[in-house]
Amino acid sequence: MGEGSSRKPRKAADPLDLLPMVFARPAEALAEARDLLSSAPTPHDASVAHQVIGIWERDFGDLTLAVDHLRLARSLARRSGSADREADALAALGVAVVYTGRTAEGLRALDAGVERGDGLTAARVLFRRGRVLWILGRHREALEDLRRAVPVLRDAGDTIWTARALTLRGLVHLAFGSTEQADRDFVAAERLWDRTHQDHDRSVAVWNRGGAAFRSGDLPTALRYLDEAARRFEALGTPAFGLSIDRCDVLLAAGLADEALQEADGATALLERTRGQSTMKAELLLVAARAAMAAGDPDTAVARAWAALRLFASQRREWGEAHARLVLFRSRVATGRISGRLVRDIAAVATRLAELGSPDTVQASLLAGRVALALGWAEDAERHLAAAALARHRGPALSRADGWLAEALRAMAAGRGGRGVLHACRRGLDVLDEHRLALGASELRARATAQGAELAALAQRVSLRPGNARGLLVWSERWRATALAVPPTRPPDDHELLRETSAFREITSRVESARSSGTPAPALEREQRRLERAIRARTLRARGEGTNNGRPFDVRALLDRLGDHRLAEIVDVGGDVHVLLCGGGRVRRFQAGRTADAATEIVHVRAALRRLAYERTRRDGGATAARRAEERAAERFRLLESGARRLQDMLLGPAAGHLGQGPVVMVPPGRLHGVPWAALPALRDRVLGVSPSAGAWLRAGEVPPPAGADVVLVRGPGLATFGAEVPSLAGLYGEATVLEGGSATAPAVLKAIDGSLLAHIAAHGTFRADSPMFSSLRMDDGELTVHDVERLNRAPYRIVLPSCDSGVMEPVGADELLGLAAALLPLGTAGIVASLVPVSDQAAVPLMMSLHEGLRAGMGMPEALRDARRALPRDPLHQATGWSFTAIGAA
Repeated sequence: MGEGSSRKPRKAADPLDLLPMVFARPAEALAEARDLLSSAPTPHDASVAHQVIGIWERDFGDLTLAVDHLRLARSLARRSGSADREADALAALGVAVVYTGRTAEGLRALDAGVERGDGLTAARVLFRRGRVLWILGRHREALEDLRRAVPVLRDAGDTIWTARALTLRGLVHLAFGSTEQADRDFVAAERLWDRTHQDHDRSVAVWNRGGAAFRSGDLPTALRYLDEAARRFEALGTPAFGLSIDRCDVLLAAGLADEALQEADGATALLERTRGQSTMKAELLLVAARAAMAAGDPDTAVARAWAALRLFASQRREWGEAHARLVLFRSRVATGRISGRLVRDIAAVATRLAELGSPDTVQASLLAGRVALALGWAEDAERHLAAAALARHRGPALSRADGWLAEALRAMAAGRGGRGVLHACRRGLDVLDEHRLALGASELRARATAQGAELAALAQRVSLRPGNARGLLVWSERWRATALAVPPTRPPDDHELLRETSAFREITSRVESARSSGTPAPALEREQRRLERAIRARTLRARGEGTNNGRPFDVRALLDRLGDHRLAEIVDVGGDVHVLLCGGGRVRRFQAGRTADAATEIVHVRAALRRLAYERTRRDGGATAARRAEERAAERFRLLESGARRLQDMLLGPAAGHLGQGPVVMVPPGRLHGVPWAALPALRDRVLGVSPSAGAWLRAGEVPPPAGADVVLVRGPGLATFGAEVPSLAGLYGEATVLEGGSATAPAVLKAIDGSLLAHIAAHGTFRADSPMFSSLRMDDGELTVHDVERLNRAPYRIVLPSCDSGVMEPVGADELLGLAAALLPLGTAGIVASLVPVSDQAAVPLMMSLHEGLRAGMGMPEALRDARRALPRDPLHQATGWSFTAIGAA
């Protein structure tokens, strides 16, 4: 908490000292105020005590009780005959009454306080009225009150109230979008707080620095400040609902909409249980509506926005009401309910937001333009989109990107041809590149691309014309797998991350042991979740270098590398599957099926592969049971083959007949990355590779192998076959490093594979769809996660992962992937063999042995995997196992 909190607390010598103490050490102030009331105090001192209790209840307890105490404080102040005491009590009462939603009554009390007070007291009341006006969205009036109050507070040498006023002035500047002025005020306030015992206010100063960083577009710094503020409030034992709102805003900008909705709803529930501030509830409902909208749940967004709107309206808070209407209208548009009246309503909100000086004006104008376009109202669309497009040259990156999107829509509506649209899309994505590259965490980089999804899709749609297959390829690559082009940035306090990941690994191992023995371990599970949150939070705070060392995608370079081989990039444009078949010096476009149909069929095919692997584990009970199991397996294999044929038609269509005779590289969009490509009839006997993007495939082909020839073989615990291939592979490679039987700990494995030529890790794998960065391989000391892998200086040049689900990656953002394989590619891995579904350990062993024999003979991963499949027995189990593995990359 800083130096102030290290000083020994003391009882207040003067009852008035309790008022600043309630923000420094709330619990102590509350106890002393109650002690004071028990000692027959004078009306003046009793007024102070009730005011302290009222402020505590207002900020941390029951708002109804707060108003009761503050009314009594005002009454006792009047009896005391002190005008300053009464003015101060009136100010505290006015703030609390506004918090209940009775705005007019609260403002009357504050106005009376300004009239009743004098000098320093009047300045303090002006500050509190300014705070209420800021809450109500009346920012210009709030600035006027602060203009009058700050000089008086400074001249009086009142450190605490000057710091509060500077903090509030910074918040008003933030509302207007003036981030530099806001941060200057926050820094000045923080310096003043450092001279006081006001730990609560010092925590607020840190929180506000986070808000300023967020408004300027610096998400890692914002997360760092907000996490530090949360830690301080937790140490104080005081809730901070406004901090939850700011965290939600940052999470939304980072593409973490589901987490933002959970945080907002959780804070709202806590506020309701404690009967807290109605004004704060309105703001939490508003941010929850925005989060639901971003999470693709417009019905929930409508419900939250309506609830927020009713509260804001009852509280006469025009700022909040206008913003709630904007979210409500966005939600209605998302549900498909558009009309001419809606265009007019959105336009009216845009006008009101502009009058209020809100940075969200551009979003309202953009929304009005979209709806007008959908209705065919060309003139209205042009007017609204032109207003939104003004933002493209100023403000934070996300706002400028919205401006460029508006400009692209204008160009399309005006029929200015593809050039104007593509120019605007290019500029908008360039702006988002700046934003994305400032993020150090690969997860944030991937999720943040959602902001540019519409720009990328618009450019693809414009490029979808006859004879422009190359143009469509370029635009499909522009916003695909961008997070894999730049390695993640380690946070500066990497040793702390290492400590937390080690603790997480130990706790996870203990949790697994407890579960295996059937012993409940709720305390261990809570600590596991806490450490997971801490690791993720620390990782997300990492700052990026802000530079992209990659070069633009070059179609000619791709065609030169391919020669007569083929690369098929699958593109989803408006829900239709298009195949861009590259090779033989040209790019051709074929149309296949519908993306949604293909996604459904992929689920069925993967399920069939899983069932065949599971069937093998149940073969017991004698000859009759074995024969029935064989019959079931044969029938399931027939169903698998028919599903694979249907899937081929949906994904490749007529392109399947133009693949030539040589190797093929498949480049699916993120949503379709879980396809077991080797199961498709046209690809079964191919040298077949898979890549997240054509650019990633080119980069993987340029990765030089390490100078040494280190081979690392790892055998984790608990495998059904005990990692049977590892001893045989050790004999095959001779000088290989073998880690097993207790030596296969996560630190030892990471050290051994760092910079190696080839690593083979036989271990149980777990894919976490809920948190892909915690997908893991089980080592002797616990889980080795994606976060651990990202600490490698250089990933293995080639890596084989025979464990279940090791090749599964989660689609996020616009067209990005998260998972173990996605972490390896930007760190220097050129080739990966991994499974896409759970596999039979027994059937995987001969496949792995054949694969390594091919690698030893000088083959690349795709060729070696093709030959390994061919060498398997022809029964359903072994064939399905071979189809479950894929070769990712180019080596």
